[in-house]
Amino acid sequence: MAERKVMLLEQDDLMHANTGESNFNESAYYNFFDRARRVGGFIRLGNRANEGYAEMTVCLYLPDHTVGFMFQRPEIKNNDAHDAGGAKFEVVKNFDHHRISYNGKVCILKNPLEMADPALAFKSNPYSRAKLELDYRATSPGWGGELREKAEDGTWASIKSSVEGGAEFARGHFEQLGHATGILTLSAGGEQREFQIDGLGLRDHSWGPRYWQAPKYYRWLTMNFDEGLGGMATITVNRDGSVRPGGFIARKGQPNLNIIKVDIDTQFTGEQQLHDEIKVTCQTANGAAPIVISGKILSIIPLRNRRAGIVTRIAEGMTEWNWDGKIGYGLAEYLDHLEE
Repeated sequence: MAERKVMLLEQDDLMHANTGESNFNESAYYNFFDRARRVGGFIRLGNRANEGYAEMTVCLYLPDHTVGFMFQRPEIKNNDAHDAGGAKFEVVKNFDHHRISYNGKVCILKNPLEMADPALAFKSNPYSRAKLELDYRATSPGWGGELREKAEDGTWASIKSSVEGGAEFARGHFEQLGHATGILTLSAGGEQREFQIDGLGLRDHSWGPRYWQAPKYYRWLTMNFDEGLGGMATITVNRDGSVRPGGFIARKGQPNLNIIKVDIDTQFTGEQQLHDEIKVTCQTANGAAPIVISGKILSIIPLRNRRAGIVTRIAEGMTEWNWDGKIGYGLAEYLDHLEE
């Protein structure tokens, strides 16, 4: 039998062929946080070309504790680029340098928890014009890839998935730590606010069939402590009850170190029972003593996705992390289905 393993190829940083599934999705996502100016956020584009639209999300955590947010489903006709709804992602150099931009409206939420009812939140809060321009440069190698099979000529080819389309969450996926520099400008009512951005973050890129309802739930924790130290820890619980832990620790000048076991202890709070305090214990593949990192949510917004009668909440918490006294920042993303 031909050799099979998860491989990350140079071309994976570019767009992939549309493999024809009705729910084929190719998404790219970037998060960032400037710890000195206390401004950060994330931006995502998910192309659903066979459904005729993209999912465009921009979320900005501002120093006055308000959150600027926008979600759209702009029409797209193909999967040629991530360029829709005022957002545009450009790969300048694979796995090294990207350019990120957004030019459009954001809803300014004094109380981000109102986004649990998006129709009401969008109607009852003011708007601002937002212009975001970032250069995003890698600070670690990419981590992840796609399960591939080695051909006779030595190349690595995709493998047809045996997972039913509705249950698959991403055929290929990788993540990479980065350094974002640029500017955010907010304009409303004749007034303009400008934020210089110089912060660390994480990006990801996924391709293949996706429904947000496919897993039973997941926890996804991204963290940057400085330009030479960061990582990601995750747990996905599938509908059949199986648990898939994972993640990596990145140290400057070293290969990424795989995380093979993850335990997450969460304290939830408030009427919506959103995550507030987190303790994550990670066992790495090198057999070293477990890593214990604690987190405290600085600002959180609950986002909603509905399909086939299932209401899914994806709660996005900008988080301050503490690893043996070293302070870092990143996103703690929790996906749950509310009726469950």
